[in-house]
Amino acid sequence: MIFSGFLIGLIFGVLLQRSRMCFNSAFRDVLLFKDNYLLKMALLAVAVQMILVHLLAQMGLIALAPSGLNWVANIVGAYIFGLGMVLAGGCASGVTYRAGEGLTTAWFAAIFYGGTAYAMRNGGVFSGVWKWFQGFGVAPFQYFDQTTGEGFSKLYLQKTGQTLPSVFGVNPWIVVVICAALILWYVFGTQTSERESKIGLKTAAVLLGAVGAFAWYFSELVGRNYGMGITGGWSNIWSVWLSGKPFSWDGLSVLGIVVGAAISAVMAKEFKLRMPRNPITYVQVMGGGIIMGFGATIGGG
Repeated sequence: MIFSGFLIGLIFGVLLQRSRMCFNSAFRDVLLFKDNYLLKMALLAVAVQMILVHLLAQMGLIALAPSGLNWVANIVGAYIFGLGMVLAGGCASGVTYRAGEGLTTAWFAAIFYGGTAYAMRNGGVFSGVWKWFQGFGVAPFQYFDQTTGEGFSKLYLQKTGQTLPSVFGVNPWIVVVICAALILWYVFGTQTSERESKIGLKTAAVLLGAVGAFAWYFSELVGRNYGMGITGGWSNIWSVWLSGKPFSWDGLSVLGIVVGAAISAVMAKEFKLRMPRNPITYVQVMGGGIIMGFGATIGGG
């Protein structure tokens, strides 16, 4: 079942290439151009995945495993990652699918992004920094007693990170409904920027959210208990290359994204080896990739 990672990544890569989904672009477009098209797509995909993931957990097909809270690492890592993706020209999924389109700057950004993540997680030069940040983590929350079966919610693994439902002591579905309702109000109740699109906003969001949810199910079959992870995938590719370790579910899913995006781009006659006019741009994106890998690892993925 580990090869399901490649299949999920393949589908995800096609969808990313067709929809042009990138979190860096989504936030940038809102701030600089007052264009909320991609942001709405991203938020709607989150709402769809949120609902489907909880449905899968409700049916006993997966167990939710939220990462442990680490105020310092999450905030600092996210800020650093944000700086990096601006320099790299895309978020984690953005540089990955654009690498499949033939964008050479994305190749360098992704390679240095994954290499930095690998170095931090595997005893490299930055590993001490990562370990230091782990010291600020909050103790895991016990969702239920494994002996008696009593506790907060069986949708989660026994001991994992805190969630909004556990903090407020309410049924997880209450938080899901409130968050999804707010997103739906914003997406459908406010004006959307006009844009020509190869795949409609709603169609792209639903498909992206669905793939993300079912990725959780297939990764559960190999014992991951987690959704898709781009950082871990690129780090695994480096470990395969340097240490001879086997491909993980994450590593295969990242390869699938690159291949899926390449196939989609070729079919749409959009594949093209593209190089920047100024070669110094390669230095910029390599630096951005390093900062992305640094921030993503500190922040938890």
